[in-house]
Amino acid sequence: MGAWQPLPEGLPPEVRHFVEQLRLLKDRTGLSLVALGARTAYSKSSWQRYLNATQPPPRQAVVALCRVAGTGAEEAERFGVRWELAVKVWPKQTPLPGKPDDAASPALPGEPDDAAPPIPETPTQTAAAQDPGDDYEDEPTLPWWDGPPPAPAASSRRLLTTALILAAVLALTAVIGALAFG
Repeated sequence: MGAWQPLPEGLPPEVRHFVEQLRLLKDRTGLSLVALGARTAYSKSSWQRYLNATQPPPRQAVVALCRVAGTGAEEAERFGVRWELAVKVWPKQTPLPGKPDDAASPALPGEPDDAAPPIPETPTQTAAAQDPGDDYEDEPTLPWWDGPPPAPAASSRRLLTTALILAAVLALTAVIGALAFG
């Protein structure tokens, strides 16, 4: 259970602490990543990315892990606070271990450093550069059993109303027929 790959160098301390605590919580469950994926709405590969700090987990993934691990409300709340602190400073893209950064990779011989034209910044990129934690949106993926029940469609209500009206007309016709024919 404790054979985790080392976390990438240069992670902010908040992210490192959060992922280490998340790993300990996952280990406490005694489940494999496949079994954890089966008990939550997140796949094995998603849990690998979350637990190796290559992608921040959605808040609902942390809640799901706390539920599977059987944490108390107070400990689950601490994980929520750790998540908030980590997401604010989470690096945009953590380089995978063994793969060089784009900045560290040298240009091929004979190629100028600026061979590709610069990509113009979009408003989203400009906003992200101002505060890296603000652009992360937590889009929870709820398992089907945690979601609200679907509201009945208007067409099914109309069908029910029509059926009740027809039943009332049929009953009225039967009563009138019985009175008229004796």
